[in-house]
Amino acid sequence: MTDLIGASIARPDALAKVTGAARYPADSIRPGSLHLKVVFADRPHARIIAIDPSQALALPGVVAVFTAADVPHNAYGLVQADQPVLCGDVVRFIGDRVALVAAETRAAAVAAARLVQVTYADLPVVSDPRAALDPAAALIHPAHGSNVVSRCPIRKGDAAAALAEADLVLEGTFSTGWQEHAYLQPEAGSAYLDEQGRVVVETAGQWLHEDRRQIAEILQLPVDQVIVRYAAIGGAFGGREDLSVQHLVALAAWKLRRPVTIRWSREESMISHHKRHPVQIRCRWGARRDGRIIAVQSEVIADGGAYESTSAEVLKCLALFATGCYEVPHIHVDATAVYTNNLPSGAFRGFGSPQAQFASEVMVTRLAHALGIDPIEMRRINLYREGSIEPTQMPLPPGVSVRACLEACVDAIRVEHAPPLSPRRRAWGIACGIKNLGYSFGFPEQATATVELFGAAAIEHAHIRVGAADVGQGVQLILRQIAATALNIPLAQTTIIADDSAEAPNAGSASASRLTLMAGRAVHDAAQAALREWMNEERPARATVQYRPPATTSLDPQTTAGQPNYAYGYAAQAVEVEVDVTTGMVQVLQVISAHDVGRAINRQQVEGQIEGGIAQALGYSLLEHFQMRDGRVLTPHFSNYLLPTALDAPLTITPIILELADPEGPYGARGVAELPLVPFAPAVATAIHAATGAWVSDLPFTPERVLRAIRDAGM
Repeated sequence: MTDLIGASIARPDALAKVTGAARYPADSIRPGSLHLKVVFADRPHARIIAIDPSQALALPGVVAVFTAADVPHNAYGLVQADQPVLCGDVVRFIGDRVALVAAETRAAAVAAARLVQVTYADLPVVSDPRAALDPAAALIHPAHGSNVVSRCPIRKGDAAAALAEADLVLEGTFSTGWQEHAYLQPEAGSAYLDEQGRVVVETAGQWLHEDRRQIAEILQLPVDQVIVRYAAIGGAFGGREDLSVQHLVALAAWKLRRPVTIRWSREESMISHHKRHPVQIRCRWGARRDGRIIAVQSEVIADGGAYESTSAEVLKCLALFATGCYEVPHIHVDATAVYTNNLPSGAFRGFGSPQAQFASEVMVTRLAHALGIDPIEMRRINLYREGSIEPTQMPLPPGVSVRACLEACVDAIRVEHAPPLSPRRRAWGIACGIKNLGYSFGFPEQATATVELFGAAAIEHAHIRVGAADVGQGVQLILRQIAATALNIPLAQTTIIADDSAEAPNAGSASASRLTLMAGRAVHDAAQAALREWMNEERPARATVQYRPPATTSLDPQTTAGQPNYAYGYAAQAVEVEVDVTTGMVQVLQVISAHDVGRAINRQQVEGQIEGGIAQALGYSLLEHFQMRDGRVLTPHFSNYLLPTALDAPLTITPIILELADPEGPYGARGVAELPLVPFAPAVATAIHAATGAWVSDLPFTPERVLRAIRDAGM
């Protein structure tokens, strides 16, 4: 049955999703459920003087109003538990939760939430990350001692000396903004107590077992007293890594001993869940006349917002990829994540890599122009190759394929010139990208799967258990394809349980482009182990395997040396744009996107990930201008936060899939989901420059910014 690997098998959940039959968290409400409504802070920084729920409690149908005093352990967070479930003393951003209303109807809950009286004393608002670093700035978390969430320095060689000796040194300043995940399904969930008194939470997320761990800690319960189940998940992109409503429904159900449900509006979602980190980068790049890049010095500041979320981990990627996918002998990077009173920043597809490589790829192209070298040739001179030394002074993991991606991309470019005498200028831009696959910097990485085989003389059915969230990427079908191939049985003879923490073992998060490699390898190995049991006439046969990849390490605090990742994905993109020099409007005409996926388990799904990633990258690069001022959101609606539509999509997208096997992946597969976002923005930036002679250094490339850059360049 090896023809299953690479086959474009239709997804079993597709029909239900397109017909509306699929059940999402907001679709399944148990009879007799109470409705919950959050009272948000609606101010960026203030001390809570008093909370008076009396008017809300007097409203007919209102059952309870919960405040901080009702939370057994009032702190949570993926990395550091620095965020309160319900704020009791201070609110730090407008989406902080202050109270939770439970009522018999949704209308009563909404009305009661407006009647909860909260008295505040406003505190100074710190909304600029550089200003937050001033010793005189107000502290977002006084107990923390500073507004620095985390620092990540990286040192390799002697950058200052190398820059002094370089034939050419260029400076660059770049900024990127927030990005809203904009998943189709806003946050929703339900909770109840089952017959054994366990808290059951039904929601949508990215990591069953991490959700369960945090909820159990908040309620001060043993983890086996909490069950998390995922319904259909309408997209995630990193936005569902942090808790949103899961712990709120669990708290209310646990306290009231009744089923409860909650559904956020789009506006509630926009102001309360984390965003992509805005980043400021100041850098200096030095090169020799022959095109060899010899030194990079970079300062990176990331706005972490009010709570840590995954800022410390994103920061490591920002620092590591400040030099992109280029072997540079001398590196000096200082990266800092900062607390502010803005919305928290956290995981978003690419996890810091798009921001860092927006700067690095543009700088490589600028160096090429200044040296009179073709930008493609400049990349050939400097790109990573097998055995290259990372910024952290260790050899890259095997499977370095960025050069193959670049050449495949270059070979596919077909140039068509714009009509003469037109205000619309047409040009191509090209960029490369690298992204780690899986958890990094010493974080314990693993995936566990169980495979059970049933039948008499031959295997009639294989049952797979693996806690791998399907957030729209189709991973559960891929895992079935892997298992069926390992067992040499038809796909129809496999089933999977992946969405229940009580039934499926921990395979980690649906993030970091890791599940195909990690969960896939665990399923593959468990299937082979079960098959051995079957051959030994253990019937039914059962095997559980925990797969652990090669170890990574944290960085040495003195030398900054270490092995940050066990695998990388690589990509290259060529983008053709048309720029109207009278308005600054940019249209993307064509995208060629080359990726080494190791092995495409399901080719159609790989192509879908590339196409979807390009659509999201286009929004990030050109349209999605999420704006805040003094801690308040200015773009809380889809009417003023612009998402790409079919009319904005490129006329042609050409995915190029390379299959250079990864040594760790099942059948050689490696992840791909985040890679399309990494090189896109710098490819567009270089295309705009090729068309107009102007560099745009601030994301997104709005018409106003493009037009200003054209005028500043004297074009």
